[in-house]
Amino acid sequence: MPKHRRLRFLLVLAGGSVAAFLVVWPQGVGIHRLPLIANAISLRALLALGFGVLALLVAGVAVWRRRWGVAAALAIALAAASVGNGAVLLTRGGGGPMQPGELTIAAWNTYGGSVSPETIARMVRETGADVVSLPETDAIAAAEVVGILSREGIPMTHDTVAAAPDGETIPTSILISRELGDYALDAGIGSTVGLPSGVWRPVDGSGPILVAAHPMPPLPGVTDRWELGLEWIAGRCAESQVIVAGDLNSTVDHFSGLGRGGGLIGGCRDAAADAGSAAAGTWPVRMPVGLASPIDHVLVGSAWRVNGFAVLDGYDAAGSDHRPIVATLSRN
Repeated sequence: MPKHRRLRFLLVLAGGSVAAFLVVWPQGVGIHRLPLIANAISLRALLALGFGVLALLVAGVAVWRRRWGVAAALAIALAAASVGNGAVLLTRGGGGPMQPGELTIAAWNTYGGSVSPETIARMVRETGADVVSLPETDAIAAAEVVGILSREGIPMTHDTVAAAPDGETIPTSILISRELGDYALDAGIGSTVGLPSGVWRPVDGSGPILVAAHPMPPLPGVTDRWELGLEWIAGRCAESQVIVAGDLNSTVDHFSGLGRGGGLIGGCRDAAADAGSAAAGTWPVRMPVGLASPIDHVLVGSAWRVNGFAVLDGYDAAGSDHRPIVATLSRN
């Protein structure tokens, strides 16, 4: 290879390698919550697939035209981006066996109430959930679910936060097993910005602190509200007994930099990450679990041990664009 072509090859390879690193690990330079980048890394599996296809195409063109310099360097960089994203997903895991625990937590964004109360009740019954976070489910639907479960001998209570201050009128509900005792909304703790979240505390002071959360998505123009929502969640995770569940509109990538005292976000760990299931996608349901974005979470404070986590793909035709999730926990 002539000297000038070798130099061009090395320059393109160096630039492509830097770009590949930024695509694979943008949190390494603190750009993981910037607009567009935040959206792109939400779909790592598609990135891995897309960069892999591009690498093959560029390599094919290089072979066909017998131009090995720039095209070869570009193909190598694209392949590195594909392999890097794939490696991240492999280390996070796509799911493992569920083990029983002392407490079962479920969450399901029902897409503006598109899922029927009967279907929500079936999910609760089949998972044995003690706590269910239901973003985009209103008080009427939550009450219907509780009524259905009560008739089946499963006593639960419900509560709803109707809207966030200066935000959307999209509710977030929670169902809590009566076996956990009485719970009350902590109205003084506030909410995520734009979309409502709530904190429920045990009336007698014993038991888990429950958070049903639904921060804004990282869409152009509202990224600042999304980040404020993640900071609010990190603040709730300062308490060891806390359990946060819901549609967090974020993957574990976006939590980077928000951890405290060994936690991933605040003092909380991610149940899916602990269970080796953090690459299993929950949104949108039209994509397979292996390609979808894992943006629905159960987060746990240091008082809790994760026994298992699962994304439930048996409800893909239920009407929501999200899959429900379930985690089993035990006390440390």
